[in-house]
Amino acid sequence: MRKIGVVLGVMGASGFWGCRGEGQSVESDLVVSSDAALGRVAASFLPDLVRRSGMELEAPVRIERRTREELAAYLTRKLDEEFPEEQAGLTRSAYALFGLVSPDTDLRATLHSLYTEQVAGFYEPDSAALFLLDDQPKEMVEGVLLHELVHAVQDQTADLKALTDDSLGNDRKTAAHAAIEGHAMLVMMEFVAERAQGREVDLGAIDDFAGTLRPAMEGMAGEFPALSNAPEVLRASLLFPYLEGTSYVQRLWHATEERTNPFEDRLPLSTEQVMTGDLTDVPVHLDVEVPRGGTVLESDGLGRLEVEVLLRTHAGESAVVAGTGWGGDRYVLVESDGGRRSLVWYSVWDSERDREEFVEALAPHLASFPAGARMERVDVDGLSGVRLEVGDPPPSAARRVMGSR
Repeated sequence: MRKIGVVLGVMGASGFWGCRGEGQSVESDLVVSSDAALGRVAASFLPDLVRRSGMELEAPVRIERRTREELAAYLTRKLDEEFPEEQAGLTRSAYALFGLVSPDTDLRATLHSLYTEQVAGFYEPDSAALFLLDDQPKEMVEGVLLHELVHAVQDQTADLKALTDDSLGNDRKTAAHAAIEGHAMLVMMEFVAERAQGREVDLGAIDDFAGTLRPAMEGMAGEFPALSNAPEVLRASLLFPYLEGTSYVQRLWHATEERTNPFEDRLPLSTEQVMTGDLTDVPVHLDVEVPRGGTVLESDGLGRLEVEVLLRTHAGESAVVAGTGWGGDRYVLVESDGGRRSLVWYSVWDSERDREEFVEALAPHLASFPAGARMERVDVDGLSGVRLEVGDPPPSAARRVMGSR
């Protein structure tokens, strides 16, 4: 599901706290900040972080503090710019027809609450600046600062705004966020672990690192009421970059035995690639045409992550495995001449067997969709496909679909 383009720091780690340098500033080859104490600490961290990140620092990092009220105002502006009311209404309509959110869900308000509740610091690509909230407990500051410093270094190498542009689509954006956040998490955790243990730590060498990390991170997520009460599809898309993204980058480190960054030819193009680590499994891009009888209001894809949420929502946890053969998907939200909204969704699968597993898992539960749902097997340029209609689309709507890699 759509998110706003701000790189967040929501996890902390114990360690450093320095006095706040009111009325002082610092400017060096590494850091520019109006808070001298914070700037000095950041400058002491950066050389090690740059080495661990597998990237280079090309310019000083700007660091400032913000109040919780300033964060709230900033998030409102970002939502207005990137997820305005009209767009939010269309996305809600589509996801409500999928049965993933309630028709009366206020997505903007929910996202605002989620970010306001969780954010301890953030990196803002538009201004190339790192911001820490001034209400953070002392034991949280080091982890947040480390995490956001990695984002600042990433942006000088990889252009974070371009990697998460809306034009890339929902699933590809989530995959990019996973690379970005997973990389920052792993660098931060290794740095903190070394300081705590007083010896060199290599997180890339740990077997089943994700299995060790996931219970702790999922437990922390339960401490946030707004996150716990959000629709599952929102929770999943917000937690995925931290949980699965960290695992993705750790596997990359393990395979290369180097501090490789997850960008350029190592950047995942889908949430499935993040889950499996197989970058050769390129998703199929689908083009859905609506020749007549309706107007396309929105078009995007779910991706494997949200397809698994769809299966879990309608068919239960045991059905999630039926999403593993996902090959690509695209939905269109269609409005008929009479003003009725409906959904047409195409998916393609790696094999005919994978398609059958998906159909067999979901077909018995079509009655759980909020409007009449119909599903049929289709051929998409020689690929095993499925067409799902929810609502009452015009008879000719979205009957043409083409697939390409």
